[in-house]
Amino acid sequence: MYAIVEIAGKQFRVTENQRVMVPRLRADEGQKIELDKVLLVSTDDGIQIGQPLVEGAKVEASVLKHDREKKIIVFKKKRRKNYRRKKGHRQPYTELKIEKIVV
Repeated sequence: MYAIVEIAGKQFRVTENQRVMVPRLRADEGQKIELDKVLLVSTDDGIQIGQPLVEGAKVEASVLKHDREKKIIVFKKKRRKNYRRKKGHRQPYTELKIEKIVV
């Protein structure tokens, strides 16, 4: 059984007891949240596709931690012009544990 949910404008394929890294959410660590933007649900009976959302379906998850990803380096250079810029960036994320998919 799996579901496709929309979290912060991005779509994720989730199953029960799975850990998912999503863009930073405004929730405390240890808090339980409900994801109600379910686009598709696949069960043993078949697949339900929403128009645009599956009615009555939701995904229950708990927030494990907030953190930042590995640093990426953004380096700009224009040759022969003595122009060099180096910047680093770490994208914040929230790690969720999918508890249950309710149809």
